[in-house]
Amino acid sequence: MTNGAAYEAGLRQHGSLTIWFSEDAVQAWRAAPRTTRGGQPRYSAVAIETTLRLRALFHLAFRQTEGLIGSLMQLLQFDLPVPDHTTLRRRARTLAVVPRPLTSGPLYLLVNSSGLKLIPSCRSTDT
Repeated sequence: MTNGAAYEAGLRQHGSLTIWFSEDAVQAWRAAPRTTRGGQPRYSAVAIETTLRLRALFHLAFRQTEGLIGSLMQLLQFDLPVPDHTTLRRRARTLAVVPRPLTSGPLYLLVNSSGLKLIPSCRSTDT
């Protein structure tokens, strides 16, 4: 080991997390009104799938996941509904969510209208 400071900085960066919510994800987070008979949905598929992927990624219980999403919405200053733990538990039975395995280095979470994408590192492309 020749550079202890760089090594320490690298270890701290392993805990780094960046989350982006695209504008279309914010728009898709709210459930569209139902046009048929029955109660109105509270959460969109994007909201449920994103929440369940974060739950799987961080190995959280349903109530902890609800708290995590609530904290994210508060930190990002989004006025979006947070899926409750009972809804998450019920929907998790029918929706298989398996996140990509973590790699060394920072992890970037990109939330767009198609759901959550896990990106091990941001690489610029020359195309």
